[in-house]
Amino acid sequence: MGVAGAGKTTIGQELSRMLGWHMIDADALHPPQNVAKMRAGFPLTDADREPWLDEVAGRIRRCLDEKQNCIFACSALKESYRRVLTISADVRLVYLAIMPKLACERVAHRPGHFMPASLVQSQFADLQPPTDAITVDASAEPQRVVQQILSALGLASA
Repeated sequence: MGVAGAGKTTIGQELSRMLGWHMIDADALHPPQNVAKMRAGFPLTDADREPWLDEVAGRIRRCLDEKQNCIFACSALKESYRRVLTISADVRLVYLAIMPKLACERVAHRPGHFMPASLVQSQFADLQPPTDAITVDASAEPQRVVQQILSALGLASA
């Protein structure tokens, strides 16, 4: 979890590759109206996010029901959003912490994504950093971030 530009997709894909786990990018689950709104430069409201969070939670539930290890790349900016998503003690949160300037730079240089760099500040405004997550410095090289996560989860040594 984390703001746009924190590296959720990059880190999630690398973890998926290393662990052989299924990875779901929650950005792909946004309804078309949310994508259009963000593409136009407008931040989402809690009401906009509600059906999206329900969809993500449903996918998490399916993975749990099927006893399938999955990685979800999802902003989960607010505590209330995380309460919707952490439907089991088996759901573990990893917070990719990043400074606003670096997040903006990354998003500005990310080709083909609907989220414009102009919305990064709105994500920081909404962000309620978790107190119950594995927190890693997302400014580090992706391999270092992945190793820290694996170590924190007890899946490999850093």
